[in-house]
Amino acid sequence: MSIEACKKAAAEKAASFIQDGMVVGIGTGSTTFYFIQKLIERCKSGLKIRAIASSERSRNQALEGKIPIIDINSLKSLDIYIDGADEIDPQKRMIKGGGGALVREKIAASMSGEMIVIVDESKLVQKLGHRPLPVEIIPFGSTATIHKLQLLGFKGTLRCNPNNSPYITDNHNFIYDVQLNLDKTDPEMDHEQITSVPGVVDTGFFFNLAGRVVIGFQDGSVFVQ
Repeated sequence: MSIEACKKAAAEKAASFIQDGMVVGIGTGSTTFYFIQKLIERCKSGLKIRAIASSERSRNQALEGKIPIIDINSLKSLDIYIDGADEIDPQKRMIKGGGGALVREKIAASMSGEMIVIVDESKLVQKLGHRPLPVEIIPFGSTATIHKLQLLGFKGTLRCNPNNSPYITDNHNFIYDVQLNLDKTDPEMDHEQITSVPGVVDTGFFFNLAGRVVIGFQDGSVFVQ
């Protein structure tokens, strides 16, 4: 079973948890793409929901499939939020933001009754830091912000588009991708240090947010933990 098939299997399992009348938060990324597609199918078959999306990309996909999208600013809470992860450890701590929507994703996750995480088995790690940690930063003074992060030991690169222009988030900010040192990574402490730097909006560390985790394995099985 390919990784893409694993993603699809996990996403479709998560879509089965959505019930009539729910206000659903839709995440961002390659695995969430399959969740949205399945949710479109279910809505066409009669499922009645309202939804918000954590990125313009996911919002557009949902709208094209006729999923009713509402303004998140009209809400104080969500029933459920479904999203993927770049990495997740045994304590359900995560690194997210590979798709560039980490701040909106964290807001949506924190206002939900439950965040359900959908991943393929390659995203399971014993320790966070195999993949870069996205850090969203404000463009104003970004050179100084990055310099201060580097002085704290957080080396990385400014995320760029294929034409070498800076990648811009839906919040009109930059992403600085930090290469963590696996031997020294302390996620909670790293998060505290990084967010103490003026100009940093937030990190892609997600703590105490994941509820059920739906995992697609290459042997074809799907496990919920």
